[in-house]
Amino acid sequence: MIARYSRPKMSAIWSEEAQFRTWLDVEIVACEGWAKLGKIDKKSMAEIREHADFDIEAIRERERITKHDVAAFVSVVQERIGEAGRFVHLGLTSSDVVDTAFAVRMKASGALLLEGLDELLDVTKKCAKRDKNHTVIGRTHGIHAEPMSFGAKWLGWYAMLQRARVRLVSAISEVAVGKLSGAVGNYAHVPPEVEAHVCEKLGLQQDSISTQVIARDRFAAYFSALGILGSVIETVAVELRHLQRTEVGEAREGFSEGQKGSSAMPHKRNPISAENLTGLARVLRSYVIPAMEDCALWHERDISHSSVERIIAPDANILADYMLWRLKELLERLEVFPQRMQENLEQLRGVVYSQQVLLALVEAGMSRDDAYKAVQRNALGALDQGVPFRSLLQADPEVLKVLKSGDLSAIFDSKRYLKHTDYLFKKVLDA
Repeated sequence: MIARYSRPKMSAIWSEEAQFRTWLDVEIVACEGWAKLGKIDKKSMAEIREHADFDIEAIRERERITKHDVAAFVSVVQERIGEAGRFVHLGLTSSDVVDTAFAVRMKASGALLLEGLDELLDVTKKCAKRDKNHTVIGRTHGIHAEPMSFGAKWLGWYAMLQRARVRLVSAISEVAVGKLSGAVGNYAHVPPEVEAHVCEKLGLQQDSISTQVIARDRFAAYFSALGILGSVIETVAVELRHLQRTEVGEAREGFSEGQKGSSAMPHKRNPISAENLTGLARVLRSYVIPAMEDCALWHERDISHSSVERIIAPDANILADYMLWRLKELLERLEVFPQRMQENLEQLRGVVYSQQVLLALVEAGMSRDDAYKAVQRNALGALDQGVPFRSLLQADPEVLKVLKSGDLSAIFDSKRYLKHTDYLFKKVLDA
């Protein structure tokens, strides 16, 4: 399955080439901002636009000397430009470039994740409509509860994914801010007009206030949104793992030609995608705590956050992208078995209709406590003796005092539990 993952855009955003390219974009647009203020003449600005470039190996070689990646980068770019290169990085501090470029890449990553989420939502909606009228036993605590629409399971997942999308949209807006306010954020060496120009050109908002860095609570919100997204994906995966158990058998992952489920047992068809997603959700959530711990920096900045973000930013975004794709593939290829759903629905000999019986007895005049005792006595008897629940009710004098035998027919009808399914679909999908 991993070999079939082919979304190179996300990986490209987090490549070393993309990092330096985005830094260069910030530097060039900052020069444009200075040019608008008359600080850089037209000839120099033209030279900057024409010759600004870099060589990664040259930056690496320079960094071995400077022990500072941005300083090495700026030095290499300035040399490429020539005399006008002296205007590059004018009035800026490293974080002006790094944080603004980081915001550009986080925003781009978020946009790709939204695309993946939208594709997943489309699949989930289609499957919900497909399985709308399939009746399945609902389970609480892992125990048979009452009948429900299998489509309602999909609706629940759809609603969770919608909320994950809302969180991600909000988180993207939080990180999509730039800052070019200089050391400690006082605009002493670079005016706000340059920051405004850069942010407008790069599609960012100006940070409301920054120190030497953009406050890391913004990025913590983004990684938190990814962590919750991982939990949503895991919720779907765990349910599908259960539904694929031999004893349940209501759904099954698609199995491609030549695929093997076990090296030892040829009959095995394991829920590998759902299990993989469960494990990957743990990894995705693990990035949230480091992101939160990045918020507390010394005074106006330190770089304790930098080493963390170099790891978690590419890893979390690429992993989230992969998980969305993997879940979409799983849901698109999922096989469902209505006949098995019906068999499981009937497995407990009708006791899943116990609440319907309870309510019918209460409505017929029996006290709730007496009705509960009568229904529970017969339900547990049906389970212990392995006989139909309905037959015990029809032989119970207390029940027959208030209910005619014929009244039980309507009670033992699973379709009654689907009478508001249209309402559920309208409520969720219209929202």
